[in-house]
Amino acid sequence: MRPVYFDNNATTRTDPSVVEAMLPYFSEHFGNASSTHAFGAQVGEALKAARRQIQALLGAAHDHEIVFTSGGTESDNAALLSALDVMEAEGRTEIVTTRVEHQAMLALAAHLEKARGIKVHLVGVDRDGRLDMEAYASALGPKTAIASVMWANNETGTLFPVDELARMAHAAGALFHTDAVQAVGKVKVDVASTQIDMLSLSGHKLHGPKGIGALYVRKGVKFRPLIRGGHQERGRRGGTENVPAIIGLGRAAELAARHLEDEQVRVRALRDRLEQGILQRIACCMRNGEADNRLPNTANIAFEHLDGEAILLHLNRAGIAASTGSACTSGSTEPSHVLRAMNLPATALHGAIRLSLSRENTGADVDQVLKVLPGIITKLRELSPSWQNRPADRPAARHG
Repeated sequence: MRPVYFDNNATTRTDPSVVEAMLPYFSEHFGNASSTHAFGAQVGEALKAARRQIQALLGAAHDHEIVFTSGGTESDNAALLSALDVMEAEGRTEIVTTRVEHQAMLALAAHLEKARGIKVHLVGVDRDGRLDMEAYASALGPKTAIASVMWANNETGTLFPVDELARMAHAAGALFHTDAVQAVGKVKVDVASTQIDMLSLSGHKLHGPKGIGALYVRKGVKFRPLIRGGHQERGRRGGTENVPAIIGLGRAAELAARHLEDEQVRVRALRDRLEQGILQRIACCMRNGEADNRLPNTANIAFEHLDGEAILLHLNRAGIAASTGSACTSGSTEPSHVLRAMNLPATALHGAIRLSLSRENTGADVDQVLKVLPGIITKLRELSPSWQNRPADRPAARHG
């Protein structure tokens, strides 16, 4: 049996053509893009081409709206800290974000609250992971510097109405940022038609290399650099550019645009077959997140009276890679902050796993999981005191 990789929201395999595009920039084309001689100029032109490839994927109006970073975490930090610096002069020192954001946002917000006294409004979600729009509107006010809401949740795949949220933030006089790390390359993005001020993306989530990302900064939005140094990135991010990785990100963006329909049709169909097969074959399990308004590749399933880490261990032994949620919180004994915010039943809170597909997955991968997983759940429940002692009046019903 060939290994099955269903942890693509954690990272994707770098596409071979991306690697091929990168290789010359380690050896043949090694110049510094800031140099004026031919070696540097050649590399500078390659960086411009990569910037345009990302511009096209995002639907940005200008290529100079793309700022290269080390990844999604840096992009998120740069957006939030810049907004606070820029808006402080207007007496705006508050942040509005959600309880289900990635730790790249939540950890920084918690630090700012503790170290600088920044007031942070954390907006909740409902059982399906949908944002409480009334609470979001109430949190916005004359002191809001920035609202930051992810485009797509990394654990459940639930999509947020970022266009509407951006308009609401602007109506309150605030900036709007979205962490679109999971959305870019999976759903259509057209920032020019929205009021989004800043957007984060990461290369390794769309079959590009690790350690490279970008921050979209709309033309006219004032920006304060997180990393100061030279004049690179039009003065918005100091330091010599990671040229091979940037070339790889550009190529990955080009491929993502080409495969977007495949993500929406074929990958979604595989995801649905996988999810429906699990719900039909296994008792007392439930889908977490909206049925339709979510990423086409993501399924989050909770198995009652079980521990998700134990499920993953047995899947790994069977050659199947999955996760319990964000790779950035792996190893934590605490249940997912996303599922807690969604008020998952206590019997299911620890038993959730995430299966995230990519364009490289096939029907055979789905068949393999459906063949192996029911036996794993049965075996683990035979050993689970919680399962054995569940209330007699609680039938082993399947949940959608």
